[in-house]
Amino acid sequence: MKEFSNKYIIIYSLAMGVSVAILLSLTALLLQPRQEKNVEVEKKMNILSSINVPSEKSNAVQLYEKYIRDSYVINSEGKKFDGVDAFTVTLRAEQKKPLEEQYLPLFVAVDDNGDTLRIFPLEGKGLWGPIWGYISLKEDLSTIAGVTFDHKGETPGLGAEINTTEFESQFHDKKLFDNGAFVSVKVVKGGAGPGNLHEVDAISGGTVTSKALEKMLLDGLVKYEKYLSQKRK
Repeated sequence: MKEFSNKYIIIYSLAMGVSVAILLSLTALLLQPRQEKNVEVEKKMNILSSINVPSEKSNAVQLYEKYIRDSYVINSEGKKFDGVDAFTVTLRAEQKKPLEEQYLPLFVAVDDNGDTLRIFPLEGKGLWGPIWGYISLKEDLSTIAGVTFDHKGETPGLGAEINTTEFESQFHDKKLFDNGAFVSVKVVKGGAGPGNLHEVDAISGGTVTSKALEKMLLDGLVKYEKYLSQKRK
């Protein structure tokens, strides 16, 4: 009788384990389209934010279709790749490739004034995890129109301040080129120089994240330098 009881317990446990595994798999499968849609909408909201267009989940897709007029992928020489969807490119995966093989996505927007803006995605490593963002440039391809940054695990009140309006607004009208040379934008501990067009103030108490963001800007945008220089001529 005891042997039968043990067998019953084992069989019951296995059956329950299999049932739960199947149920979890089905749940994940059913939720996957919704999760993918949420990721898509969030990405579109971030892209819109970089051109100073506020959006919500309810209107992000509509606004994206209104403002984003084109998107494509280039290489570090500025040459376009055909047949590659810029929206689906994952920068983290591209960064593992040699530079000459990387897909570099960019997006083209037209704002309410009729000005053309180009948007570049960025990704880097913060103090505790990934940081990322988008930066939009005005028609001269040097002046910053807007930025949006975010993070996975930076310290609240310190490094996490990279995605606050106070920090992001500093980048407006800063310039990536100085007398034709690409210099990016420095994030300066102790404060940017008065009137300096290539510096912003670092986050107080968030020096490591600030420098990581500066590195993300430089490393991410220098890949587009030839494209920017060609288009600026």
